[in-house]
Amino acid sequence: MSLQPIVLRASAVKKAYRIARRALPILHGCDLELARGERLALMGPSGAGKSTFLHVLGLLDRPDSGHVEINGADAWSMGVDGRARLRNASLGFVFQFYHLVAELTAVENVLLPSLIGLNTFEFDRRRKELDGRATELLVRFGLKERLKHRPTQLSGGERQRVALARALFHDPPILIADEPTGNLDRETGEKVLELLFEEQARRQLSLLLVTHDERLAERCERVARMDAGRIQNGLRA
Repeated sequence: MSLQPIVLRASAVKKAYRIARRALPILHGCDLELARGERLALMGPSGAGKSTFLHVLGLLDRPDSGHVEINGADAWSMGVDGRARLRNASLGFVFQFYHLVAELTAVENVLLPSLIGLNTFEFDRRRKELDGRATELLVRFGLKERLKHRPTQLSGGERQRVALARALFHDPPILIADEPTGNLDRETGEKVLELLFEEQARRQLSLLLVTHDERLAERCERVARMDAGRIQNGLRA
């Protein structure tokens, strides 16, 4: 069986932060490949550089050197607008602490990618269609009675399901999940994981899952390990 094409590739990524006049190196030439439809776990201790690396992969923080390619496009060679469009169309994010907007309802939080990706006229013109799609997704995720609730009115598991719906709303080809169950109890976390894996398989998403949990990593097709700003087994064999 032939290998699937690479949809996300990081090559020789380096990053350091400056404290006063001192440079603090974080990433030391990281390489990573994620294929279409692949489920890849990235493991490593706290302080290994995982968050910094995800910010670079997610086009949120520019590397000092190296490249990030998304579907063959060199993302960091683009201008700000082109990079924002690429990020919005290609990447979905699920975070440990949800990052929902407190003032918005569940449906409105799911609509955020469209608010960002469309101009005001286009968003208003399509609002009924977009509302319907967001509602349908939340209902499928078991949140029929929570559509108009704000994050403070939701449990942790419900918030994470809203966050997952938001990440999937634009049907991005790549999903990055950063410790998605790290803030949940085991039973609730298992339910969220089953939903995440079900959607990943159904949509044939490329999933990069950051986790400390070996049991969870075993459910992925491949495991890369990060320590002290370096990655082992990041490239496909």
